[in-house]
Amino acid sequence: MATVEAVAVRAPAWRGGFGRLWGAAVLSSFGDALRTAALPLLAVSLTDEPLPIAAVTACGYLPWLLFGLLGGAVADRVDQRRAMWTVDALRGLLVACFAVAVTLGHASIGLLIALAFALTTLQTLFDNASTALLPSLVDGDALGSANARLMTGQKIAGGLLGAPVVPLLLAGGAALPFAADAATFLLAAALVASLRPAPPERAPRAAGSTLRREIAEGVRALVGDRALRGLCAATALCNIGVGALIATMVLLVTGWHGGGRAGYVTATTACAVGALAGGAVNRRLVSCLGRVRAVLLAGSVQIGALVVMGTVRDLGALVAAMAVFGLMGMVWNVNTTTLMQERSPAGMLGRVSSAFRTLAVAGAPVGALLGGAAATAWGLNTPALLAAVFFTLSVASLIPAFKRHVPVGAPVDGATTAHAVR
Repeated sequence: MATVEAVAVRAPAWRGGFGRLWGAAVLSSFGDALRTAALPLLAVSLTDEPLPIAAVTACGYLPWLLFGLLGGAVADRVDQRRAMWTVDALRGLLVACFAVAVTLGHASIGLLIALAFALTTLQTLFDNASTALLPSLVDGDALGSANARLMTGQKIAGGLLGAPVVPLLLAGGAALPFAADAATFLLAAALVASLRPAPPERAPRAAGSTLRREIAEGVRALVGDRALRGLCAATALCNIGVGALIATMVLLVTGWHGGGRAGYVTATTACAVGALAGGAVNRRLVSCLGRVRAVLLAGSVQIGALVVMGTVRDLGALVAAMAVFGLMGMVWNVNTTTLMQERSPAGMLGRVSSAFRTLAVAGAPVGALLGGAAATAWGLNTPALLAAVFFTLSVASLIPAFKRHVPVGAPVDGATTAHAVR
């Protein structure tokens, strides 16, 4: 196990770029929550077969496998602010067109799959650019708190505020949640366009440098760092389980638990409320345990929550388990993201981030299809138990990655350096 080092934690300043980036992230998350809550309900209205419903989720992850590494390399080459607002504007237009299609009665499982694929393809560039942009907007010792505030704000808007609004919007028409999502994308694009970050630290590209070579450099930097390599493998295993759970959650709640649409919204809201608590306690956990042990604790507790979801046929127990799952999911996400930002070489964060995400997300579409198959073969509760198995493997695989005397608050070797404070 890694030695626990003191981790300096300071709050980021709200003024300037971070406040506007936070506002854009919160707006976009609110719209995403409307869309992601409405899509499964729309899919269920089109078919009651688990595999086609799971395919919508699986195709939402697939672009990470196809374009994730490319998105990271492009993010390190281009103006990250410009890339982000352009992508948000395009996503807003796509979702607006989908809302029109739903209004005209042209919704189909195929169209849902196409929308999920297109939005995630654009997201591969947006997410890598966003991860690389944040360190230029906050001081280095405020990076962990900035990630926690970003993710907490996104959960407040996306889970606590967004998901419960969906039934009200659906009462006005199936297209209304998607029209609202399009509007939030366009507003977020305007906020990001107003940012004026410090120029990123980028070493001059070698003559003849190609995207392929730059992608390979990012992969080598990730694989060469034992801590990041272990986190990536563990996250990939978790994502197999998460993919299985998310793809069939609507069936677990409405079918196995008989909770209906209201139960589904309550369960997803509970997960978001738990995530808020995770953002609040993360700073104390990191101060007491260090980032690595906080990640290990998060994964271990989530195993228990998944077992409860798949074995206790009670809606109240499911809601409580979802809250715990969300709390520890926030702790996991904040600290893995911060470790990646702290340990990546200067000027390579986009590529390291894309390599991490691509390898980690690879498990999600596999998990989504496994979850659909398991629900079909053995019952609607089995994907949650399948997820528990993969989370157990994840925690077990993470422990050897952090051997004694490997520092967790600084790079393992001289090849990686923390970002300069700006």
